[in-house]
Amino acid sequence: MKKTEIKPAKGKLAFLTPGMGAVATTLYAGVAAIRKGIEAPTGSYALMGKVRLGKRDENRSALVKDFVPLAGLDDIVFGGWDIYADNAFEAAKNAEVINPFLLQKVEEDLKIIKPMPAVFDSNYIKRIDGDNKKSYKTKMEASDMLRSDMTNFMKDNGCDRAVIVWCASTEVYNPIEDVHMSIKAFEQGLRDNDPRISPSQIYTYAAIMERIPYVNGSPNVSVEIPALQELAIEMKTAIGGSDFKTGQTLMKTIVAPGLKNRMLGVHGWFSTNILGNRDGEVLDDPGSFKSKEVSKGGVLDDIFDKEEYPELYKDLYHKIRINYYPPRGDNKEGWDNIDIFGWMGEKMQIKIDFLCKDSILAAPVALDLGLFADLGQRSGLIGIQEWLSFYLKAPITKPGLRAVNDLSLQKLKLENTLRFLNGEELINHLGLTHYGVEGDE
Repeated sequence: MKKTEIKPAKGKLAFLTPGMGAVATTLYAGVAAIRKGIEAPTGSYALMGKVRLGKRDENRSALVKDFVPLAGLDDIVFGGWDIYADNAFEAAKNAEVINPFLLQKVEEDLKIIKPMPAVFDSNYIKRIDGDNKKSYKTKMEASDMLRSDMTNFMKDNGCDRAVIVWCASTEVYNPIEDVHMSIKAFEQGLRDNDPRISPSQIYTYAAIMERIPYVNGSPNVSVEIPALQELAIEMKTAIGGSDFKTGQTLMKTIVAPGLKNRMLGVHGWFSTNILGNRDGEVLDDPGSFKSKEVSKGGVLDDIFDKEEYPELYKDLYHKIRINYYPPRGDNKEGWDNIDIFGWMGEKMQIKIDFLCKDSILAAPVALDLGLFADLGQRSGLIGIQEWLSFYLKAPITKPGLRAVNDLSLQKLKLENTLRFLNGEELINHLGLTHYGVEGDE
């Protein structure tokens, strides 16, 4: 197989995050700690994972970071936007995610990261507000400001290229309408201050216009809209999304495919969460919760296809709750009750109680998405990067293609993409070459 021509990861990479709260500052701090040799990159497949090469009996594998030319951590320069003016160290302290002893060791690394004023609309995020916001007359002017921020940041920090990963709060659910259907309609909407264009869509537009790869780490409707997907192809820019797959949904994409593969029926799946960070406060608003509900709910709809297996899933009842509980902070609890049935209709139950640290799980996901989006851009993979669905709750696909939500299949897609880029044989796990097959010579 011919090796893909990949532009080398030369120079510095601007890694920009709309949002400099718990997730982003945990990402910054973790990378700083890795650079200093204090911590290992636990949770990062890009930095710790291995990819198998060739047949099983060849016993060949390679570390992903050695197999494909990823940006080096020492070459990353972090920056971003936020409605609060606190530098990254103060923001991390307020988020109370990182061990204070470790945070002290990376204090100087974080203090130099200061947020640029954000594009913000209180109609889209209702439960929080801040003073570090841009003032503009039209949404097109807002996008121009963001584009200037991107180019100036790269110039000021000597960066050769950039990548953007959304790490800010969840916006109110924003369905796709006519203004989102074409780039002509969308740009007119920007000029007309169309209320159906959200801040996250403005960030996405600005990034694509600057040919900067963009990944949506939230359930916001941004990279999903046809106009911006059209623009990404036109501008030859990589895009991906949506919504970091970290806690409860990660468990669903592990457990649900196993139940389906063994032909076990599911009557109901009840999911509830409690969390107390800024994300929990934002999601306490019904409009923002609706965005998350759509993102989280689609996973089981895709895995448990009622039309394909009506005997197993036709009566499936799926309920999702998210509860804001301030004492818990970033320590989220995801509790699932699964009512299943088996041979002769006998009923059984599965209980999952996942006590997790939301931002600790999300930070390496954000890092990998940024590193791989940059790799995709340098490899000429433009438009939707479906191979990044391994990290996402609601992976976007080309219109007409059904999303794959089975975690093991998503990982195979990711690994085969890396093999393809490096000219290695793709792996399908058939294994027949190792055994006698009637008719073989």
